[in-house]
Order: sequence, then structure tokens, then C-alpha cells
Amino acid sequence: MTGRGRLLTIVALVALAAGGVLAWGRLRPRGPIKVGILHSLIGTMADSERPLVDATEMAIAEINAKGGVLGRPIEAVVADGRSDPEVFARQATRLITKDKVVAVFGCWTSGSRKTVKPIFEKYDNLLFYPLQYEGLEESPNIVYTGAAPNQQIIPALKWALGNLGRRFYLVGSDYVFPRAANAIIKDYVKRWRGQIVGEDYILSGSQDVAGVVQKIVKARPDVILNTINGDTNIAFFKALRAAGITPQKIPTMSFSIAEQELTALPRRDLAGDYAAWNYFQSIDSPRNHAFVRAFKARFGASRVTSDPIESAYVDVYLWAQAVEAAGTTNPDVIRRAVTERSFDAPEGMVYVDGGNRNTWRTVRIGRIQPDGQFAIVWSSGYPIRPEPFPPERTRAQWNAFLNHLYTSWGDRWFNPGPAAAPGR
Repeated sequence: MTGRGRLLTIVALVALAAGGVLAWGRLRPRGPIKVGILHSLIGTMADSERPLVDATEMAIAEINAKGGVLGRPIEAVVADGRSDPEVFARQATRLITKDKVVAVFGCWTSGSRKTVKPIFEKYDNLLFYPLQYEGLEESPNIVYTGAAPNQQIIPALKWALGNLGRRFYLVGSDYVFPRAANAIIKDYVKRWRGQIVGEDYILSGSQDVAGVVQKIVKARPDVILNTINGDTNIAFFKALRAAGITPQKIPTMSFSIAEQELTALPRRDLAGDYAAWNYFQSIDSPRNHAFVRAFKARFGASRVTSDPIESAYVDVYLWAQAVEAAGTTNPDVIRRAVTERSFDAPEGMVYVDGGNRNTWRTVRIGRIQPDGQFAIVWSSGYPIRPEPFPPERTRAQWNAFLNHLYTSWGDRWFNPGPAAAPGR
């Protein structure tokens, strides 16, 4: 064989080998894409948060049944925040550094979200947060798919002023969301010439509600605005009814009670009270009917859907769309690819705002029915652009307000109670 012939043979063999390697690389099964699910499985928030794990896993199962993402299955690593923001922080760190997840779906309370926020920023990972919240925050490492203040708190207050009365009693759990939500409410009550006749806070998980209820009885407001979270609501509504406060006498507008929470509450006693959300199970649309059927088929006919459940489900699809579009799971790329992305959700179209990574969502107000469902009494009729920072104060003023809360609670986003050491 001539030298030129040998050279051609070598080139052909190299090309054949290279082609084989490339073909093998395409055919070789790659490992799953690992994502984290971070919610409370025990503690005061468990009854609310466990169903969000179910919804997230349901979306993952649906996507995997269609071939996964980028031809790879999604694998969920579930971590328990134990209704404790400091546990959430430890679990978020473990998911990112040890389990090597490329995104996390989770958190309910703003106390847990704000506690894990610096962790996601430190490791440049991505959190999809499905809950309505107080706003007053932006992070390049968080996609906020729950309602901003102008998509829940503010329109609900305006509706209540026009339909229920002008004298309000504010009651909430003692952590950053209720405190900030009520600061926003007070600004707008003043602007719209209503009146705040009382304001009280209860430690998260506490059942000590008798004193607050007696103050409400004495103040005789037109409306109670409720930002209590978790199982404290059971004690609170039981005490209201025992004191003779019914929806017919003094209605309550709640911002953290949905269909799931009503399964643990005396639903017939709450019939006539109100809640503000973006999604209700009672939405009459083919897309929502299919979602509800699928959820019940997977988890049981007695199960219900709710706004946080639907948001948790939608989060996975928004992330998967961004990954497919970008061709990578890299969180730094995905946080940009997810903006200006939309999804035909059970509630209607949801769209991620390109400026603040919050979602455009339709606002709805529902009245509780004896069966634990909501009759929708008002709707914005179309998705509202999110505004995380209400314009009644400057960002500097809001930041100063938040910093005061944080430092007064010993550098925490929640009141730890009198037993905690100060300044911890």
C-alpha cells in the first residue's frame, strides 16, 4: 500500500471511530435531571404544604410520561422543611450542594422563602415559589408564581370596601408576610378613607387565640382581614364562632385559606366568609375540569385542588418549557429563559413577566360554600401585571420597614417567641 493509501485508510478509520463515538453518545442513556421539592411534611404548615408536593410530583409524572425534558426523565428529591424556616435553609443547602438539583420547587411562608433566598443567590440556583406573598422583593434566583400584592391583597381590600364595610380588624400570624401585608393594607385603607379598628398577631403554630377574639368582639369591625397561616386557623375560627361571630354578622376575608385548608375547618360554619386567590377549584372551564379530574384520579376522589396546588403544578411546566427552549438545565440560563414564557394553566393563561419574574394572573374573590368550595363573586376578568412594590411607599421605605422587622426578631423573618435568645 502506498503512503497516500495508508493515509486515506487511517483517515477513514478515524472518521468511522468518531462516528461510532458520536452515535454511541446519542444512544447512550443519560441520567435523570434532578430537581428538589422543598415543603413542610410535619408541623403547623404540613396540612397546607403536603398537597403541593403531590401537585409537583404529578406534573413531573405527566412530563416524564411524554418523554421527559431534553429526552431525560425528571427525578424529584423531596426535602422536609418541618414548618421551620431555619430547617428550610439547611435543606435548601443540602439539595443544592449534595443532591446537585438544578432547580427547587417549594416554600410556603415568606419566612421560609426569605430565609432560603440568600442560599439560592450564593449558589446561583433557582427557586420556583408558588405562593401569594407580600411582594417587596426581587431576586434573580427566584421565580414568583403566586400573587403579588396588586393581584390579591389590594383588589380584595378594594372589593371589601365596596361590598362588606369600611371598618377593618387585621389579624395574622407573626412573621413577615402578615406584617408586610397589613402594612400595605393600612396604606390603602388610609388612601380610600376606611378605618382600622384593631390589629393583632399570633405566633405561628400557636392556639392561643382567645385574647384576640375578645378584642374583635369589643371592636365590632365590619370585616376581619385574616392573614393567619397553618393550623392556627382552626383554633381561630372555632373561637370566633364560640364568641358569636358568624359570617353573617362579621365576615372574614382570608388570604391564606383555600380549599385544602377548608378540609380541616368546620366548613358549614365558614360558609359565607371570603377568600381572595387567582385560582379556585370551581373555575368552570374544560382545562380546569381536566386538571381536577387528573388530580383526583391520582390522589383520591376526596382530594381538592387549590391556588397553591395549581401554582405548584404550573411551576414545573414553566421550568420544563424553559429547559426545552434553552437546551440546558443550567440555572443561570433558565432564569433568563423562563421570563416572558406563558402556560395555559387550569386558571387560564399565566405569563412570566420579563422584568420581575413574577407571573401575570387573574384575580378572583370567592365566597365559601357549605361543601368547602368557593362561589366566585368577583374576577378581574383578565391577567393582571404583577407589581411587587406597592407605590404608596418608596423601595427605600419598604426596605427600611423589612429591615426593622428582621432585626427586631433577632435577624429572622419570623417572631421566634419569648423563649428564643435575643439577637441570635
